[in-house]
Amino acid sequence: MFESHGHEIIPFEDVVKRGSLDVLVCTAAQANEAILVAFDGDMKQIAKRHGMSHDRFSRLNLIKFSCPEPMGHKRIEFAMSFVEHEWKVSEAKAARRLYVEIGKQFLKSYR
Repeated sequence: MFESHGHEIIPFEDVVKRGSLDVLVCTAAQANEAILVAFDGDMKQIAKRHGMSHDRFSRLNLIKFSCPEPMGHKRIEFAMSFVEHEWKVSEAKAARRLYVEIGKQFLKSYR
Protein backbone atom coordinates (compact mmCIF):
# COMPACT_ATOMS: atom_id res chain seq x y z
CA MET A 1 0.00 0.00 0.00
CA PHE A 2 2.81 2.43 0.86
CA GLU A 3 4.69 1.68 -2.36
CA SER A 4 1.54 2.15 -4.44
CA HIS A 5 1.40 5.70 -3.02
CA GLY A 6 5.03 6.39 -3.99
CA HIS A 7 6.63 5.78 -0.59
CA GLU A 8 9.89 3.87 -0.22
CA ILE A 9 9.78 0.77 1.99
CA ILE A 10 12.78 -0.52 3.94
CA PRO A 11 12.02 -3.88 5.57
CA PHE A 12 13.42 -3.79 9.09
CA GLU A 13 15.27 -7.06 8.37
CA ASP A 14 17.43 -5.02 5.99
CA VAL A 15 18.54 -2.82 8.90
CA VAL A 16 18.32 -4.96 12.07
CA LYS A 17 18.04 -8.65 12.82
CA ARG A 18 14.55 -10.17 13.32
CA GLY A 19 13.85 -10.52 17.04
CA SER A 20 15.94 -7.44 17.91
CA LEU A 21 14.88 -5.38 20.90
CA ASP A 22 12.25 -2.74 20.14
CA VAL A 23 14.63 -0.03 21.35
CA LEU A 24 17.14 -1.09 18.66
CA VAL A 25 14.40 -1.08 16.00
CA CYS A 26 13.37 2.45 17.09
CA THR A 27 17.00 3.61 17.05
CA ALA A 28 17.50 2.23 13.52
CA ALA A 29 14.30 3.90 12.26
CA GLN A 30 15.27 7.23 13.77
CA ALA A 31 18.88 7.00 12.46
CA ASN A 32 17.55 6.34 8.94
CA GLU A 33 15.00 9.17 9.25
CA ALA A 34 12.37 6.56 8.42
CA ILE A 35 8.79 6.15 9.58
CA LEU A 36 8.50 3.01 11.67
CA VAL A 37 5.34 1.06 10.86
CA ALA A 38 4.51 -1.30 13.71
CA PHE A 39 1.87 -3.78 14.77
CA ASP A 40 3.88 -4.39 17.94
CA GLY A 41 1.86 -3.43 21.03
CA ASP A 42 5.01 -2.38 22.88
CA MET A 43 5.83 0.37 20.36
CA LYS A 44 3.17 2.65 21.79
CA GLN A 45 4.69 2.24 25.24
CA ILE A 46 8.19 2.92 23.90
CA ALA A 47 6.96 6.02 22.08
CA LYS A 48 5.27 7.27 25.24
CA ARG A 49 8.21 6.41 27.49
CA HIS A 50 10.94 7.67 25.21
CA GLY A 51 9.39 9.63 22.37
CA MET A 52 6.82 11.95 23.88
CA SER A 53 8.77 13.23 26.83
CA HIS A 54 12.34 11.98 26.51
CA ASP A 55 15.04 13.20 24.11
CA ARG A 56 16.17 9.68 23.14
CA PHE A 57 13.42 9.10 20.56
CA SER A 58 12.09 12.64 20.27
CA ARG A 59 12.39 12.44 16.47
CA LEU A 60 11.01 8.92 16.05
CA ASN A 61 8.34 8.79 13.35
CA LEU A 62 5.81 6.07 14.08
CA ILE A 63 2.69 4.64 12.49
CA LYS A 64 1.29 2.32 15.14
CA PHE A 65 -1.42 -0.17 14.21
CA SER A 66 -3.77 -0.98 17.08
CA CYS A 67 -6.04 -3.11 14.91
CA PRO A 68 -5.68 -6.82 14.16
CA GLU A 69 -2.90 -7.37 11.62
CA PRO A 70 -5.23 -8.88 8.96
CA MET A 71 -7.12 -5.55 8.95
CA GLY A 72 -3.93 -3.54 8.42
CA HIS A 73 -4.06 -3.30 4.63
CA LYS A 74 -7.65 -2.04 4.57
CA ARG A 75 -7.04 0.35 7.45
CA ILE A 76 -3.94 1.93 5.88
CA GLU A 77 -5.77 2.16 2.56
CA PHE A 78 -8.47 4.16 4.36
CA ALA A 79 -5.96 6.19 6.43
CA MET A 80 -3.29 6.97 3.81
CA SER A 81 -4.48 10.52 3.05
CA PHE A 82 -4.66 11.22 6.81
CA VAL A 83 -1.11 9.88 7.32
CA GLU A 84 0.23 11.91 4.38
CA HIS A 85 -1.49 15.03 5.72
CA GLU A 86 0.01 14.50 9.18
CA TRP A 87 3.47 14.05 7.59
CA LYS A 88 3.11 17.43 5.85
CA VAL A 89 2.08 19.03 9.14
CA SER A 90 5.07 17.48 10.92
CA GLU A 91 7.48 18.64 8.19
CA ALA A 92 6.47 22.24 8.83
CA LYS A 93 7.48 21.99 12.50
CA ALA A 94 10.97 22.61 13.85
CA ALA A 95 10.75 19.41 15.91
CA ARG A 96 9.53 17.25 13.03
CA ARG A 97 7.82 14.11 14.26
CA LEU A 98 4.99 11.90 13.00
CA TYR A 99 3.07 9.70 15.42
CA VAL A 100 -0.16 8.23 14.06
CA GLU A 101 -2.16 5.40 15.59
CA ILE A 102 -4.51 3.37 13.40
CA GLY A 103 -7.10 1.40 15.31
CA LYS A 104 -9.96 -0.83 14.34
CA GLN A 105 -12.39 2.09 14.39
CA PHE A 106 -10.23 5.17 14.89
CA LEU A 107 -7.33 7.24 13.59
CA LYS A 108 -5.29 9.36 16.01
CA SER A 109 -2.47 11.80 15.57
CA TYR A 110 -0.26 12.76 18.48
CA ARG A 111 1.22 16.17 17.70
